[in-house]
Amino acid sequence: MVTVLDNVTDRKARPRHPEKARRPESEVLRKPAWIRVKAPGSPVYRETAEVVRQNGLVTVCEEAGCPNIGECWSKKHATFMIMGDTCTRACAFCNVRTGLPEALDAAEPGKVADAVATLGLEHVVVTSVDRDDLTDGGAMHIADTIRAIRDRAPGTTIEVLTPDFLRKEGALEIVVEARPDVFNHNLETVPSLYLTVRPGARYFHSIRILQKVKELDPEIFTKSGIMVGLGEERNEVVQLMDDLRSADVDFMTIGQYLQPTRRHHPIARFVTPEEFKAFETIGKSKGFLLMASTPLTRSSYHAGDDFEALRAARRQKLGLGA
Repeated sequence: MVTVLDNVTDRKARPRHPEKARRPESEVLRKPAWIRVKAPGSPVYRETAEVVRQNGLVTVCEEAGCPNIGECWSKKHATFMIMGDTCTRACAFCNVRTGLPEALDAAEPGKVADAVATLGLEHVVVTSVDRDDLTDGGAMHIADTIRAIRDRAPGTTIEVLTPDFLRKEGALEIVVEARPDVFNHNLETVPSLYLTVRPGARYFHSIRILQKVKELDPEIFTKSGIMVGLGEERNEVVQLMDDLRSADVDFMTIGQYLQPTRRHHPIARFVTPEEFKAFETIGKSKGFLLMASTPLTRSSYHAGDDFEALRAARRQKLGLGA
């Protein structure tokens, strides 16, 4: 995997996952045919990569080893990961480096905005590492990035995929006040697996984050996603859907978990495309404005098209036409 900051050599010299190295190894299962994707390399892909590198940015597409990077970057779609490439959490599913992060780059919001403007993005997704070391969890930095994009690319719609701001009083309000078009916070998995998969988080706190966004600003679309294939039961996924709907979440994504290394949480099984389709049907019946449920679905996969579908679904629900 290649990161996109100037001091790549120095940073790669550090252990990527010192705490994950202590976990026992497990077999990485062979991917079925419906998971495999083409290797990236189109001219537009290379153009997108160059814009990212010239602005000294990190993308979750690379850091998390997303299987859709070839398709997305070939369409000039990139998810920018701000506040560095080092996370203060040690989630068992995640391939982002864990450790003590460096200080925030005050120029980063402007760099992201410049990249958005250069690429001519109609919709952008901005995510971040968890920054438990910061008093506000990085909320002001996220808000500054939203405002910078609004200033330099006023026609671009903005989606943020945020940390949970656990024990960061007032942080959520800072982000909501900046008025992103979509507020995404992923549950990642069912509550019974949190201790092993997402030990630093709290399931019902994450539900409450999503609910509170709607209380603060009902106009903002809310979104959350999970991975399946971690060992969850079908009825747990259905119950999680109900929990999200109780928080008035508009959009849910479900995708197949892919094990980054032998030291990460093992894949329990590969969920079939038919099962994903069934989850989509169930979710729609529960009232989500939009459901994305396929093996390759990720939080920001087809995010621009999904945003247009969200707007159309809301207008239809309000009786305003498509």
